[in-house]
Amino acid sequence: MTDDRLRMTPGPTEVPTAVRERMAEPTPNPDVEPEFFAFYRDLTEKLEAIYGDDDIVILGGEGILGLEAAVASLVEPGDRVLCIANGLYGEGFADFVEMADGEAVVCDAAWREPIDLEQVESHLADGEFDVATMVHCETPTGVLNDLEPALELCDDYDVVSVVDAVSSLGGTPVPTDLIDICLGASQKCFSATPGLTVASVSDRAWEKIESFETPSLYTDLEPWRDAADEEWFPYTHLSANLYGLDAAIDLLLEEGLETVFERHENAATRCRERADDLGLALYPDDATASPTVTALEVEGRAEDLQRELADEHDVVLATGLGDLEDDVLRVGHMGHNARVDRVERTMDALAAVLD
Repeated sequence: MTDDRLRMTPGPTEVPTAVRERMAEPTPNPDVEPEFFAFYRDLTEKLEAIYGDDDIVILGGEGILGLEAAVASLVEPGDRVLCIANGLYGEGFADFVEMADGEAVVCDAAWREPIDLEQVESHLADGEFDVATMVHCETPTGVLNDLEPALELCDDYDVVSVVDAVSSLGGTPVPTDLIDICLGASQKCFSATPGLTVASVSDRAWEKIESFETPSLYTDLEPWRDAADEEWFPYTHLSANLYGLDAAIDLLLEEGLETVFERHENAATRCRERADDLGLALYPDDATASPTVTALEVEGRAEDLQRELADEHDVVLATGLGDLEDDVLRVGHMGHNARVDRVERTMDALAAVLD
């Protein structure tokens, strides 16, 4: 079946043919066949090329599972957590903290601005925190945060760091060497199907995780530390999804990380050049805009433009979220879709609709 629709959304992204074909292959039983555990270990080793040397775990669940699992595994009742936020997902970490009976202190900044480093340092200096959470790329606004200074401050105060890098990992450099738990997902820059969370976990994070009993199974990271080596998983793993992720990582590594990052930068630059030609302003400042997603201000027209683009030009974009639902239109140039020719088709369609 031919599908000519172009889905330039900031996740889920288009899944390449090689990934879809790999998912259709027969898979070993993930509960009882040793071949599956060998495959899983090989996949985590491939992910180390993107993440670095920390332990890698892959959970059966969409990226939000990773955010909840990281907090549930690290935060015990009474723990103080600094939620560093300048967007929807940064603020949302506080909800997970409260679910774990922790104390969430939100250090927030305006959604189109970078995180407030002075405020972060002030909070860390004035209060004892066990964990800090933050977001690398705020997908709803297209803001890419420079996290290294905040992560270095967390390290200075011996605070365990959790980073949502779901919409940046594999599309732009992430300072994984400074992060205790770095969260990604299959359906963003990796261009695999939704359904898997990927995470790196440092020794400091494991020490904190193992210091108390988590009243959960599905969101507890502790069993995953030795699961692959001991050849058992806490639940039946998503074997076809893992095969698809493996194929997607192969494509990424064959192309080379630096080339992939350059491809994302080129796509983002062209998208913003075309937007400027159309008189559309970026929602964030250009200096903080992510190479994986462009958010454009359209002042109450987002839903109408989204519908016309899909109906008249077979191009699917995303609107904003929350208060920005009808004021922001988002172009996802991430993963397989981070290509200038796809951006050109998208912006040609947007030009026609605006005209």
